Amino acid sequence: MLKFWKKKPENPEAGTDIREAQQGAVRAALDGSPPVAMPPDRGVDDTGSAAESTDAIAAAADSPIPDSQFPIPGTVPDAQIPIPGPAPKRSWRERFAGSIFNRDIRDLFSRNPVLDDAFLDELETTLIGADVGVLASTALVDALRKRVARREFADANALLGALRAELVALLAPVSEPLRIDAAVRPFVILIVGVNGVGKTTTIGKLARRLQHDGHSVVLAAGDTFRAAAVEQLTTWGERNGVPVIAQGSGADSASVIFDALQSARSKQLDVLIADTAGRLHTQSGLMDELSKIRRVLAKLDAAAPHEVLLVIDGTTGQNAVNQTRQFRAAIGVTGLVVTKLDGTAKGGVVFALAKEFGLPIRYVGLGESLEDLREFDPAAFVDALLPPSLGSANA
Repeated sequence: MLKFWKKKPENPEAGTDIREAQQGAVRAALDGSPPVAMPPDRGVDDTGSAAESTDAIAAAADSPIPDSQFPIPGTVPDAQIPIPGPAPKRSWRERFAGSIFNRDIRDLFSRNPVLDDAFLDELETTLIGADVGVLASTALVDALRKRVARREFADANALLGALRAELVALLAPVSEPLRIDAAVRPFVILIVGVNGVGKTTTIGKLARRLQHDGHSVVLAAGDTFRAAAVEQLTTWGERNGVPVIAQGSGADSASVIFDALQSARSKQLDVLIADTAGRLHTQSGLMDELSKIRRVLAKLDAAAPHEVLLVIDGTTGQNAVNQTRQFRAAIGVTGLVVTKLDGTAKGGVVFALAKEFGLPIRYVGLGESLEDLREFDPAAFVDALLPPSLGSANA
């Protein structure tokens, strides 16, 4: 029987050295140390010797691996590390591209409709469905109906332009940014609203804006009713480098805000922003607490609070009208902040609030970042909701 056989190395020590080198490479891989390069697998024949293999192994062990092939973490030059730049600031139109108001009005006008009573009735229904409200929608369409009767519009594009102008005119009187009276120190801002509208987040963003304008700010953790509300406001204070006056959970809200006012006066700070417990406008006990806060602050400053900002969730629709009515009666709201207008919010509630109450809209919330609390701009708002013409693709 034929047997296959392999010629053994004449020098058995050479085979041992190669096996040790292989084992050393395995150990190096496990230990994380630089691997030892293996010599070429030439075997041992008439042209080589065990001594040559041993010399090759030693030479490989003494040769360091270039750092460029295996860089040590943290040693890469800073110039080679890409640093992401700030995210581009999104425009109003980009924020409202998915709004129900934008979608429904565009669908209505994109049909190239005949300008008759049937179309105007449909327009009125669409506006009401977009939370513009019956009062505002009726007034807007009645004004357009009279102009249609006078044949002032050549086509739907012309009527759309007139609708945009009417909407801007409706909002123009309520476009009043918040201005801090430098003669009043501290200028007290009381933040009120129902649960979940974003009061605490609005406080954090407002504090940053006022700091940017050069004002010194202190926060009062007056929401002692909701669990973790004090901790949340404290986090915003730390993030902005703003002091926060707080007591334990369950403390009297009016007492906390009173202490904050005393502290702000003693330190000559410019602005005090006070958080309050979120409450439903139907909860008479909690609403009465707002009146108590006003009475307690009056002991130190008869004019305080100098601004009462009601935070409204832009997605709540006509319920926002009821909230505004109740809060204005309880504490005298002087300004509005409409939040959560990005995404799929209808946006029409802003027109309803302007028509119903005429309260200044100080800010609108268009996103989560600190820069997304913006002063209300009627022209930019309407331009974002409605395209300038039917041919606009980026509305």
